[in-house]
Amino acid sequence: MIDISSNDTTAKNLRVREFYLGRQPILDRNQGLFGYELLFRNAPVGPANITSNLTATASVIAHASQLGMEKTIGDALGFVNVDADVIMSDIFSFLPRERVVLEIVETMKASEPVLTRMAELVSQGFRFALDDVTVDTGHVSDFLPLVEYVKMDMRNLPLSNLMKLAPRFKQDGKKLVAEKVETREEFKNCLDLGFDYFQGYYFAKPVIMSGKKLSPSQLAVMELMTLVTSDADNLEIERAIKRDVSLALNLLRLVNTPAVGARQRIDSLSQAVTILGRRQLQRWLQIMLYAEPSKRGHSMTPLLMLATTRGRLLELLANKLRPSQRGVADTAFTVGIMSLMDTLFGIPMAEILTQIPVGEDVADALMFRGGFYGDLLKLAECIERIEEMEDHIVPTLRDLAMSTDELVELEMAAFEWSDNVVRYAL
Repeated sequence: MIDISSNDTTAKNLRVREFYLGRQPILDRNQGLFGYELLFRNAPVGPANITSNLTATASVIAHASQLGMEKTIGDALGFVNVDADVIMSDIFSFLPRERVVLEIVETMKASEPVLTRMAELVSQGFRFALDDVTVDTGHVSDFLPLVEYVKMDMRNLPLSNLMKLAPRFKQDGKKLVAEKVETREEFKNCLDLGFDYFQGYYFAKPVIMSGKKLSPSQLAVMELMTLVTSDADNLEIERAIKRDVSLALNLLRLVNTPAVGARQRIDSLSQAVTILGRRQLQRWLQIMLYAEPSKRGHSMTPLLMLATTRGRLLELLANKLRPSQRGVADTAFTVGIMSLMDTLFGIPMAEILTQIPVGEDVADALMFRGGFYGDLLKLAECIERIEEMEDHIVPTLRDLAMSTDELVELEMAAFEWSDNVVRYAL
């Protein structure tokens, strides 16, 4: 077994800047958040670039443990890709075994030493997933007794194959994960086949419904946002909030989250309006639009998580890139959180922008991914879809004059902030 803890300092010496980190949500059958797959990609930074999967994984695990795994995945499970070298190494002391699932690919050679080491790790409480399964013969049969999850890629498997494979693995008591689920139809097909978990961005794709109307509570929030962004006085805003009891209670709960960073507890609406100020109040109202459907029994947590992560990441990026320009960070947050409102409401973005007044630069970013804010939004979307859009990250970072180490640090901060907000919002 390779012991990297004593005679190899590679993992300790590697810097965060040498990789990108992507975090893809994995949802359960009720579309609640179950876990994240942590995806890392080497960053081309010259001679110090990571060259082996072992050192790349070791670096990611080391940094995740230093920053706290909970900052990256919150209360969810973290799925981490490992190869034979990693399995045979001694890096697992970095990982909280109850919080991670180790992913191996179906094409990995099932050698005796690897199977023995996997069995040892399972006995220590680690769990495995078998990824990219396309057949149920060969190595799959060797690995199957040691894995808890079987992952199948919707892009690589025709429905006829899925219909044969899914029941076979279910019969063996395996939990099935459908990967790259991009449409509601694919989600429904996998649901019918008995899949337990779903990875992909189908939940973030807008399904436009003609004649769709906002719920009364969403309308109340929208009306309040209009008051907040206009010249209405504080008393008028307070009265509007008080007209909707649940809105008032939810707002008070939200503004007392650690994510707000208030120095004192906010106990009244007048305090909330005075202490927070208009820009902060507008932010929490935007977040409430995403939280509200969850309270009606519809599980929208993943969309809330994605929107708050985007908003916070764009805010941090803008603050880093244009620190002296007042209001830029707040505007960037608005662009990030509004970028999923067409999905949230089932209404075209152009129509939403007629109901929520925004500046030309915000509209340009939301409609066409144009301008400075559009560049930030494109970067966030590339990171979310790191497997398909990895090639776009470097040029975008170059345009923004930002390093990869700064990007990953800001990502981690955005993940943690979003997790904090979602805990309190629901």
